[in-house]
Amino acid sequence: MAPLLSNVLLMSYRRLGKLVSVISRNHSSLTTELIENMDKKATWDRFYTENRGRTPNFKNFEWFFGFGTVQDFILPLLHSKPDSDTLFQVLDLGCGTSALGLDIYNNSFSAVEVTCADISPVAVRFMQEQIRTKAAEPGNPDSRLEFLELDCTELHQHYGSESLDLIIDKGTTDALLRSREGRGKADQVLKQSLRVLRSSGLYLQFSDEDPDARLLWLETVGQELGGVTADVCVQEVGDLRGICYFCYQIRPRHAA
Repeated sequence: MAPLLSNVLLMSYRRLGKLVSVISRNHSSLTTELIENMDKKATWDRFYTENRGRTPNFKNFEWFFGFGTVQDFILPLLHSKPDSDTLFQVLDLGCGTSALGLDIYNNSFSAVEVTCADISPVAVRFMQEQIRTKAAEPGNPDSRLEFLELDCTELHQHYGSESLDLIIDKGTTDALLRSREGRGKADQVLKQSLRVLRSSGLYLQFSDEDPDARLLWLETVGQELGGVTADVCVQEVGDLRGICYFCYQIRPRHAA
């Protein structure tokens, strides 16, 4: 491995260590499991079960940050489609118990269909119960919100080609890339995401990984797609609690 890439990856793991150390104060038994098995359903079922059991009232768990930090990246992208019968399709990829998808639903003045998908049925059930208990108020009366159990490496089983307008990934790819057996799954998520996005669509990855490492991975996997290429750019989200976060913006280019 090249020295530069080795140093970048080392910094990423140190940042991950900061995040896990915060979590482990309340989830000490999960520290090693989180680091090594963040690509596994059982890890997250256990995590969300334990997290829910700590307090009598439900509380959303936000990886990295909440909607308020990145709303300026997301809300301007939400617009009405030329076909008034088709809602703007948004997928929150690996939603966990984050309020991100709900906040998009609440704050978008344009009609959107927000699907919050996660591999953990425990997380999905908690969010479905929360929505039933506390009715959400959509920013547009025609908007829709759904929480769905879905393995994000198998998007093709739920979505057709070029069917989504926006995919939001807040830490899901980071979790896969840093898992012991997750690299291949991260590759698959990227490939499938680009295939199910429309040519006008966009895939946003919010991450603490440095551009030198993430852009190299995106370019490498992008060359393996066949029939789909991608344009990639990156913007800095900002520094929160001593960690710098980035927004990787990936736009597919489907072959004619």
